[in-house]
Amino acid sequence: MTEEELKKFKDKLVETTTFPSVYMFKFIVPSEHRSIALVENLFEPEADIHTKESGSGKYTSITATQVAMNVEEIISVYKKAAQIKGIMFL
Repeated sequence: MTEEELKKFKDKLVETTTFPSVYMFKFIVPSEHRSIALVENLFEPEADIHTKESGSGKYTSITATQVAMNVEEIISVYKKAAQIKGIMFL
């Protein structure tokens, strides 16, 4: 995500979300143990994380739900996730 995309996203979150809030993150990564582990490590231990491999086995979707106390916590996860090679945001 570019800085401009993050700013638009942040503005939308501020307008539509009351904090604290349960937030659902969705990512797709190549089906490599390292990529999956890097995404899973973005979240707190109490986060609810589900993974599902694509039919071809090439990609894995990761859905994580956790409580966010403010918009900055959500943006921080996305900024860290952007550093993971091959990640796609949903």
